[in-house]
Amino acid sequence: MNRWIGTTLCHVVVWALATHGGERKTMDLYLLIGQSNMAGRGKVEEQDRKPHPQVFTLNKEKAWVPAVDPIHFDKSIAGVGPGRAFGIAMAEHDPEARIGLVPCAVGGTSITAWVPGVEHAKSKKHLYDDMLARLKVAQESGTVKGILWHQGESDGKRTSQYMERLAALIAALREELGNPGLPFVAGLVEMDDRDGKEPRAINGILLKLPEVVPNTAVASSEGLTTQDGTHFDSASQRELGKRFAEKMIELQEKK
Repeated sequence: MNRWIGTTLCHVVVWALATHGGERKTMDLYLLIGQSNMAGRGKVEEQDRKPHPQVFTLNKEKAWVPAVDPIHFDKSIAGVGPGRAFGIAMAEHDPEARIGLVPCAVGGTSITAWVPGVEHAKSKKHLYDDMLARLKVAQESGTVKGILWHQGESDGKRTSQYMERLAALIAALREELGNPGLPFVAGLVEMDDRDGKEPRAINGILLKLPEVVPNTAVASSEGLTTQDGTHFDSASQRELGKRFAEKMIELQEKK
């Protein structure tokens, strides 16, 4: 048997025993939302296919499986995003934790589509409502400990109400989950525009988030590189995941 397949099956069996035998061990759940850089477009390499014994993801069929990339399934081009690296970093911070990632990002989506009842025209999906349906299943296995958001490329020319909409999204999620102080970390998009002349306007708005909404933080994209001017490459996505984890841990330890 292929060693990778054997290892993956082993972790699946361990997870099945842990969740369906005797006592169920509660998972620390993290919601991953936004557009393509959260979903991931980086090339999947061998290291991205290795399961971590503490890190799982809720797949398209709403079943828990080892978190190996791609963990998102919004499009056939889904690849390496920040989620898996984030989960591993959180597991390394707390060796007793079982991390459950809940991927819900969809590429090419504006923040205006992340609203209850709204259908995203291109994908025909109800992003917010679909996200809640996945969260409901995930919460049977644990508690939501934080939210990761990476979005903004689609709103680069429509920034006037971005902060207002983001604050409303955070408030809605916190109310839905019954946690008014739920940690929320937003990631910056690529630092330069396509011509490499000036910073993305959306980053300036995102950087102000902690001043506007309590218990939020921003993961920097400084020094990260893209493969096409917009989407971070695999190495940068792994680094971004670690930066998300650093900020999430800071918020959690403030309490």
